[in-house]
Amino acid sequence: MSEFQFQLEAKDGKTQARLGRMVTPHGEVTTPVFVPVGTQGTVKSLTPEDLLELGVEIMLGNTYHLYLRPGPEVIKKLGGLHRFIHWERPLLTDSGGYQVYSMASLRKVSEEGVTFRSHLDGSELFLSPEKSVEIQEALGADIIMTLDECIPYPATYGYAQYSTQLTGRWARRCLAAKKNDQQALFAVVQGGMFPELRERSARELVAMGFDGYALGGLSVGESKETLFAVVKTTLPLLPEEKPRYLMGVGKPEDLIEAVAQGVDLFDCVLPTRNARNGMLFTSFGKLLIKRQEYADDERPIDPSCSCYTCCNYSRAYLRHLFLAQEILSPRLNTIHNLSYYNNLIEAMRRAISRGEFSYFAEGFFSASHQGQEEEQERR
Repeated sequence: MSEFQFQLEAKDGKTQARLGRMVTPHGEVTTPVFVPVGTQGTVKSLTPEDLLELGVEIMLGNTYHLYLRPGPEVIKKLGGLHRFIHWERPLLTDSGGYQVYSMASLRKVSEEGVTFRSHLDGSELFLSPEKSVEIQEALGADIIMTLDECIPYPATYGYAQYSTQLTGRWARRCLAAKKNDQQALFAVVQGGMFPELRERSARELVAMGFDGYALGGLSVGESKETLFAVVKTTLPLLPEEKPRYLMGVGKPEDLIEAVAQGVDLFDCVLPTRNARNGMLFTSFGKLLIKRQEYADDERPIDPSCSCYTCCNYSRAYLRHLFLAQEILSPRLNTIHNLSYYNNLIEAMRRAISRGEFSYFAEGFFSASHQGQEEEQERR
């Protein structure tokens, strides 16, 4: 077993929302938590100091991209991913499976693993459960993931059944291959959108005894109703004393709904990618900074936000930077969006600790709707 620990601190009385604490070799993480995606060892446009200033407790590195460059051997030689990227807080790495899934035309899945071609130079590579664990151990993340096959949507029952069984066999091989006791190994529950397969996957993986459990294969094109139906039926099958990780889901309203159902961790590129595209999250909904109406708007992105960007820059200036394609634009926008997400997570934590999460959720949706109406009136 790893040195990783998870402790439940509080539970909400009217929902399944939970407040917890993960203990890792690089520090503690309070849950629920949103994990910013640092694909290639960096959250694009930000420094580690920026992340600490924003209150980020844990970040994600991508095994597939770091495997291709600079390579796990280089990172291990230079002291591991923490030292390589100058981040002394906890790190989570994915298995590389989702990136391979996203290159359907460049990959071939077999019992042994996945053969695929690099998106950089077209060279043929092979990723097995054992290889994925080996790479993640070389990177030295505090939390690592089992290799799984992400089932596309839609998928036939037959395909989903075969794929889910394969993911289970791969998970067992990952568990056997793991050597570093300082790292926690989380398993990924698959099953497509079929409740029966989700249940089988969850029960099989729980019986193996992992440090935590993730729901994978969601947010791949299914409806919101389908996504949360899967979450609602699967989460109760996972151990209450282990962290529950919903992979790739990241809209603010989705985080609130998932926390209400008992999810502890999230990761998503949404706040950072949208920031680079000029879409900003606010207390009154989304704001597209390129709109003409902001050309001479001296107000901050969100008057209720106290992040560095909102305290110092106007919508007019941020619009100018975005249209001029200045490097400063994605940096300032990303600072704001991650600040918004971290503030939202902290507000959820406070609500859970007080046993008031249902009231918080109602207030969030009500305030967002009212804020949108007030913003429309100002235009």
